[in-house]
Amino acid sequence: MRPAPRADNDSAIPTISANGIDLYYERRGAGPRLLFLNGSGSTLASSSLLVDPFAARFDVVAHDQRGLGNTEIPTGPYTMGDYAADAIALLDAVGWDRCRVVGVSFGGMVAQELAVTAPERVERLALCCTSPGGAGGASYPLHELASLPVAERAEIGTRLLDTRFDREWLASHPGDRGLAEMMAARRADADKNADELRGETEQLRARAGHDVCDRLRLVSAPTLIAGGRYDGIAPVANAEAIATRVPHAELRLYEGGHAFFAQDPKALPEILDFLADESS
Repeated sequence: MRPAPRADNDSAIPTISANGIDLYYERRGAGPRLLFLNGSGSTLASSSLLVDPFAARFDVVAHDQRGLGNTEIPTGPYTMGDYAADAIALLDAVGWDRCRVVGVSFGGMVAQELAVTAPERVERLALCCTSPGGAGGASYPLHELASLPVAERAEIGTRLLDTRFDREWLASHPGDRGLAEMMAARRADADKNADELRGETEQLRARAGHDVCDRLRLVSAPTLIAGGRYDGIAPVANAEAIATRVPHAELRLYEGGHAFFAQDPKALPEILDFLADESS
């Protein structure tokens, strides 16, 4: 029998020991309980601006997923089941039997795996800019970009962020240009050591094997699927595939790409309101 995860309350850095590794997490805010699941290569340090609006309305628990940030980088390979098990262990460690869950991009994949593995743990579910895999469609294979020259990788990454993002568009839309530059800076790996790069690579390999399509019928929580109309990573068709397979699901599309929540001012408020809803 696997021992219960242990919360390390004596450490200056909040961690839990579970599934053979130490997971770094943060808890902040007040309100309904919410588990926040981050995207590919994202850490709590790099995504604090996205977590902030949720912490303003919810009691948020979020963690650096295995291989990233202040969490351990174990030997691979990792599976999507591993990531879901880490999330469940975190809920156990903080004493939450049920909570609301929001997953962004890769985090949306983990959230789907969590919701089909332990549907009784999820009260409400928001899946943002993500894909079901399998017959429902996979997100763009980001692991294939690693072998490309830096300039070509950056150009493709910008277009994947929003399919409208060519030179003319960015020249005439300074807000989108700033967003593209910020995301490009986050993708840069010049300051990452070999272990950090290995952790990111293992995450991308797990992502490539994501497929919950045939199990989405097991999701029991009210679910919002939110996507950007111009997302080159998780296309609209993938969001539609989730919506047709999840019971009690609602699909909302926004004016933007993979980072639509930073492009369409309606997006974050509507996602927050959905998660805060007390109706069943």
